[in-house]
Amino acid sequence: MDFQYHILIVDDVSDNIQVAMNILKEEGYRFSFAMNGEQALDLSTENSVDLILLDIMMPGIDGYQVCERLKSKEQTKDIPVIFLTAKIDIDAINKGFKLGAVDYVTKPFHAEELIARVKSHLELFASRKVLKKHNITLQNALKHKEKRFMTELEESQKEMIYVLMELMEATSDETGAHIQRVAEYSKLFALYHPNLSEEDADIICHAAPMHDIGKIAIPDKILHKKGRLTEDEFEIMKTHTIRSCEILRMSGRKYIKAAKVIAVQHHEKWNGDGYPYGLAGEDIHIYARIVALADVFDALSHKRRYKDAWDMDKVIEYINSHRGTQFDPFLVDIFNENLDEFLTIARL
Repeated sequence: MDFQYHILIVDDVSDNIQVAMNILKEEGYRFSFAMNGEQALDLSTENSVDLILLDIMMPGIDGYQVCERLKSKEQTKDIPVIFLTAKIDIDAINKGFKLGAVDYVTKPFHAEELIARVKSHLELFASRKVLKKHNITLQNALKHKEKRFMTELEESQKEMIYVLMELMEATSDETGAHIQRVAEYSKLFALYHPNLSEEDADIICHAAPMHDIGKIAIPDKILHKKGRLTEDEFEIMKTHTIRSCEILRMSGRKYIKAAKVIAVQHHEKWNGDGYPYGLAGEDIHIYARIVALADVFDALSHKRRYKDAWDMDKVIEYINSHRGTQFDPFLVDIFNENLDEFLTIARL
């Protein structure tokens, strides 16, 4: 045979072990034997065993206790156990089945019965192992396929974000450089925030560029006005937060979901004086709190159609003076502690 099944025979009477081996040896099996429960447990753990012939009545640890321990261990729980019994006792047999035994054989052995029962359970055991292996292979293949599918979906989301970014650049005063800097600031905030993961940093980096997507629905005469907006015009401009939700509402994927939250909430303020909902403190999503600070920092430190760039010291002073009112105080602390890195991004 190319493959030999390994059978462990456990009996406190050596003659019984010898008889069983003599009957089964013509089938080409490989044998180990134990004369007590402790030896049986050690051998079943140390060796790859395909089936155990287990005597019930033994001194010390009896067959029931051995079976119970075998079934409690991950390494040996699936090994088929056939009980060896000197008499047919229905209660004893039922107890064995409840403990996990697959069959029983009476002593003295009937050769054809022992051969048939052992062969049957070995084949069943081998079939289960093959099936389990195939199931694991199938599960791994499905996981790989699902992972690849999710990656493709994420790439599609990123492509859609890129297209919408191009649209924003073409229809508003948002520049590609501003959008990219806000993404990098936001990622940096997330990486330094103790409650956010690297995955959060990746999500916010790809979602932050969509923070003003709603502006594509604002009339050009307001969006591109060089002077200061009137009160009525500003109220219309403020609707870009809600408009963004309408634009992004159809997707439930992670990047777009994050972009929707950011776009709607990034004009909320820590003290509740922001818009559109007047949210305050931690009721504002952390992604939106981060982008709110990143957006203002970049807007103040760079020239826009309607304003010149502020001096950097003045920008930093503004950020700190609005700690705990406009901005999340913890984020302002992160900003100050890592100021050089934020300034490096600002020079992009």
